Amino acid sequence: MSQNHADMAPLPAGALITVVGGAGFIGRYVVQTLARAGYRVRAVSRHADSALFLKPLGDLGQIQVVSGNINSDADMAAAFAGASAGVNLVGILAESGSQRFDALQAQGAGRAARAAAAAGATAFVQVSAIGADAGSRIAYARSKGEGEQAVLAAMPGAVILRPSLVGGPEDQFFNRFAGMARIAPFLPAIAGSSLFQPVYVHDVANAVLAGLTRPEARGQIFELGGPDVLSFATILQMISDLTGLDRPVVSFSDFTSGLLARVGDVLPFMPMNSDQLAMLKQGNVVSAGARTLADLGVTATPLAAFLPAMLARYRRGGRFAAPGQDGTA
Repeated sequence: MSQNHADMAPLPAGALITVVGGAGFIGRYVVQTLARAGYRVRAVSRHADSALFLKPLGDLGQIQVVSGNINSDADMAAAFAGASAGVNLVGILAESGSQRFDALQAQGAGRAARAAAAAGATAFVQVSAIGADAGSRIAYARSKGEGEQAVLAAMPGAVILRPSLVGGPEDQFFNRFAGMARIAPFLPAIAGSSLFQPVYVHDVANAVLAGLTRPEARGQIFELGGPDVLSFATILQMISDLTGLDRPVVSFSDFTSGLLARVGDVLPFMPMNSDQLAMLKQGNVVSAGARTLADLGVTATPLAAFLPAMLARYRRGGRFAAPGQDGTA
């Protein structure tokens, strides 16, 4: 059954919230944030055994970890049984094997929302991405947009969150390029002038909590970005500086970028594929007039507050190196 906006009642204290994709990078912070707010959490992962690290993030018995596949109607029905609210975090940056954009980010999102609605859940948050557009020629953006539509069709009062690049200790962006700086003679600025607005993972988790608990947020779309708007090349230079590895940032032409992206379509260790390059060229910043973190009562965290400490482990002498021993002044 679908939910009308007026039917979306406030979450009762201690309510059970199902988090699909709870073992992922953003998921671990969402699970912890919801637990700290006093809710019970059912974290759904394809492999529950690999998600047991989530259980100590809450009180004894507060966090339940279960196996479930977003491609399965039966798994989603079981995952949302008895839940008062739901969160869907499932997403991929690139297709691989059976992991396809349409199946996970479009059909899967709708399946999770329908299961939540059928279980009588009164709140739902879909974590999408800036640039989501059901009419896009880019498969990633199109599937994200179609997923949003499917979620809202099942639960019109659902909250859609569209983060920019998400940064944090386990992220796949800052860590990837910092790791590359350790072994490569330079950092490649592919579409180096493209703009990002990195958002801290803790801010995203707090936005999820606000989306579930603030009645005025229901049925709305929010774009999540931090206070820093930086070009890709500037971010790479920041990574080089903070790691003390002093790697030059080399800007690539459109031709070279396209060639490397096509190689990335078949070699997953490359920094970018064609779909990601197309998204990068569009930019990744909050749209003018969009609802933002501030509208959810969340203060955006600047990169300077978390990135230096996060990248310290990539210094030549590690985070405890004395001045002058790690390549920094």
